[in-house]
Amino acid sequence: MIQRIQSLYLLLAAAAGAATWFYNLWKATVNAGTASFVTYFNAQSSYLVFIVYMVIVALALLCIFLYKNRKLQFRLTVLNVFLTAAAIVLQYFKVQDTANQIVARGQQIISSSYLPAAFLPVLMLILLVLAARGIYKDEKLIKSLDRLR
Repeated sequence: MIQRIQSLYLLLAAAAGAATWFYNLWKATVNAGTASFVTYFNAQSSYLVFIVYMVIVALALLCIFLYKNRKLQFRLTVLNVFLTAAAIVLQYFKVQDTANQIVARGQQIISSSYLPAAFLPVLMLILLVLAARGIYKDEKLIKSLDRLR
């Protein structure tokens, strides 16, 4: 199970997804009249983003244990790739929405930037694609061995 490289990729993708729950993804310095303060966006700031990352992590962990059913494991991993791509887009739009809410309150954003943890979903996407590729190679190898019998 863990000796297969795709299981390791799936485990690392799940760990990266779980890390997005706890780290700040975006930071903005806001000028509110006489005072300025720093505001952050993380996955827990939006229920939808948090739930999507929970589903991605749960699906990656589930795929690790489906090693006996490679076809289902491959399909769920590809589904997880699409979910991760959607999560990246959703994260971007939620950050933009947060910035728009700050401006709508009459406050000015002095500076804003994505933090290093904001790129964890991109890492998850890469790891999931590598896992899907490994699962596909295993399935192809098993089919070629069945032909030899």
